Amino acid sequence: MLSDKIGEVIWNPDEERIAKANLSRYMRSVSKLTGRAFTNYEELYGWSIDVPDQFWFSIWQFMQVISSQESEIILENRDQMPGARWFPGARLNFAENLLRFRDSYPALVFHNEAGDQRMLTYRVLYEHVSGLSKALRAAGVAPGDRVAAYMPNIPETVITMLAATSIGAVFSSCSPDFGVAGALERFAAIRPKIFVCADGYHYNGKVHATLDKAREIVTGLASVTHTLVVPYIEDQPELQGLRNPVLFGEFSKPDARLIPFEQLPFDHPVYILYSSGTTGKPKCIMHGAGGTLLQHMKELVLHTDLRREHGIFFYTTCGWMMWNWLVSSLAVGARVILWDGAPFSPNPGALFDLAEKERISEFGVSARYLAAAEKADVVPALTHHLPALRTICSTGSPLLPESYNYVYRDVKRNVCLSSISGGTDIISCFALGNSLLPVRRGELQCRGLGMSVQVLNPAGEPVIGEKGELVCTRPFPSMPIGLWADAGGKRFQQTYFDRFPGSWAHGDYAQVTEHGGMIIHGRADAVLNPGGVRIGTAEIYNHLAQFVQIEESLVIGQDWQDDQRIVLFVRLRDGAKLDDNLSSAIREVLRSQASPRHVPARIIQVPDIPRTMSGKIVELAVRDVVHGKPVMNTDALANPEALEHFRDLPELAT
Repeated sequence: MLSDKIGEVIWNPDEERIAKANLSRYMRSVSKLTGRAFTNYEELYGWSIDVPDQFWFSIWQFMQVISSQESEIILENRDQMPGARWFPGARLNFAENLLRFRDSYPALVFHNEAGDQRMLTYRVLYEHVSGLSKALRAAGVAPGDRVAAYMPNIPETVITMLAATSIGAVFSSCSPDFGVAGALERFAAIRPKIFVCADGYHYNGKVHATLDKAREIVTGLASVTHTLVVPYIEDQPELQGLRNPVLFGEFSKPDARLIPFEQLPFDHPVYILYSSGTTGKPKCIMHGAGGTLLQHMKELVLHTDLRREHGIFFYTTCGWMMWNWLVSSLAVGARVILWDGAPFSPNPGALFDLAEKERISEFGVSARYLAAAEKADVVPALTHHLPALRTICSTGSPLLPESYNYVYRDVKRNVCLSSISGGTDIISCFALGNSLLPVRRGELQCRGLGMSVQVLNPAGEPVIGEKGELVCTRPFPSMPIGLWADAGGKRFQQTYFDRFPGSWAHGDYAQVTEHGGMIIHGRADAVLNPGGVRIGTAEIYNHLAQFVQIEESLVIGQDWQDDQRIVLFVRLRDGAKLDDNLSSAIREVLRSQASPRHVPARIIQVPDIPRTMSGKIVELAVRDVVHGKPVMNTDALANPEALEHFRDLPELAT
């Protein structure tokens, strides 16, 4: 019988898993390095944040980072946030570290919802990158230039990233479901030299052509000198109207010669990622090559327990940082599984079909996907054979406690369910999984090694077992090297450091538990405050998961009579209706299982709920609409038309 209590142990690793874990091997290695015997994760974590230079040097060594020059100094300006510099004397290349394997083992395994499949070995991947790298150099691409990809999640996107970064160019991407205005707002800011696009993508049983949008985007990018087009949905797509267009396969041919990997400083930019942009223009966040590499390898090898013989998958588009995280798995030599399509197409169990077929070991999806799979009655434990599956990662929003029960009841009993949390801003995680620790219902297992994560109360004091603002109090390598076109770093400082000087303010409302885990209660800027009592939005969503009638929900605080009242919006399953009985049941569950403060003053049924391209609901945008304020950037939304369902509602006038 699975528990219904938050914090109750729901899974424990067995002795064999603990003994074979990469983290156990690392602990033995670092014990020899330091002369200390680490007996548990808590001790290791404490050491990793107390002596960060020793810790990150040990990661460099353990992960066997490939570099042409190491750094005598590990951490410079260690007390400055921002301002600290990692490995200032090192020179390396990001792509070289991801292409360290050049054999016949599968590197990229691609599937789409239409049934198409492809596989590239590590040797073939290297040859494709070699050919494209040489072609890009011939086209004038140099270190620091930007290469923009408007691409679905296909092998050519990975090849483009590796070829660009092998030169020292900066790679940036957004998925082709972005509209023209949304893509232009991102790419125009960084002025790319090369624009790469496909002629379309697959989603939810349909083929979506995208070259018309690509033509408009390129027209708005005066900096682009060449447009590379991948013929994905057609053999001979129409290239007219694109600037200097050429088919991807004609621009470059596979080349077996060695790639002249450009050796660059540790903090040379490798990626530009974008904030969601739902509260204004998206920030162009620059990430350094060395910090991204070290952080990803630490998370993949130690926290996810990824090994060469494993297959790893994450359901993501190329516009979400989880794509960047996923492809770093190439540095481990694992099989990286790519998917183009909707998660429930061609059937509700499509992703578990993929997991079975490709013997996926590490299976990553959003929290929203797991909740939807349960409501769609997807029960892989009865319908699929998943002996290889070891870890399920979930992110994108707080994982509902009911979803923990779903995984262990209906997916697989012996699996490490790793709810992970971080973000685009750090291209990695603050809290995540751990093969040595139990999984507790409703909790993230641990704070990440080397990440000095604390929760601060309103007085700015670190607290355990209480809710507050998530901060990181010491430098870490994957901190952005800055924001694009942010002269003097003023916007960077304001965004992350002004709220708690000397600490990184992440914007999450969270809690560190007594046993070292974490609970994320939602975004700090979306916290509800009725009667002066702070309530994280996830505290309400967690309890609504038990209602099978509710497909999705969104909660905001509405300014009302010199206070704030809670308003709950629900999207119901087909055939369900928000009647008095359901409304009363919702209120009673929140009153009895949470508190009277959690009970909404209004419950309103809506046909759709707005979300970002990566599937996150946008509470702040809805709050602005309800209060008659303009939504700054609807181009960042996957379904901006849904905002109209919240405008001028008579139920909110009384």
